[in-house]
Amino acid sequence: MGEQQHVKFPQEVLDEYAALGVDLPALFSAGHLGTRMGVQIVEASAEKVVGTMPVEGNTQPYGLLHGGASAVLAETLGSVGSMLHGGASKIAVGVDLNCTHHRGVRSGLVTGVATPVHRGRSTATYEIAISDEEGRRVCTARLTCLLRDVRPGDGAPAQSAAN
Repeated sequence: MGEQQHVKFPQEVLDEYAALGVDLPALFSAGHLGTRMGVQIVEASAEKVVGTMPVEGNTQPYGLLHGGASAVLAETLGSVGSMLHGGASKIAVGVDLNCTHHRGVRSGLVTGVATPVHRGRSTATYEIAISDEEGRRVCTARLTCLLRDVRPGDGAPAQSAAN
């Protein structure tokens, strides 16, 4: 995945990070694991994060989408939403993830949509609905992230939250 030149960010988010000298689109990624799994972030704001992941290469021995792959997609999308909610001065750190798997998928692309359940000062919780190409729900997940202040050595906020 690497660079996310096609991610749609709200202009106020781009402006906030630019004021700190951070080129958010240039730095933004789903991290090394997301890259290996083919995660692509399509749209990102604190109100909604959308991403896709191929089924191929992310299956278990029976040829079905691996539940852990769904968890990676869910945590990536929820972490991005939490990071954007927290702003450039915060880092989002996942503290709880749960996933319910509804149906198997053998091919194609799955799409995850993360929407906030709670956005507070110290935590953010997102529900992530993952669907197949026919729009059928594959997995429902919930992620809660701790929002903590950026500390020296944390690196760029945009990189830290999504890794």
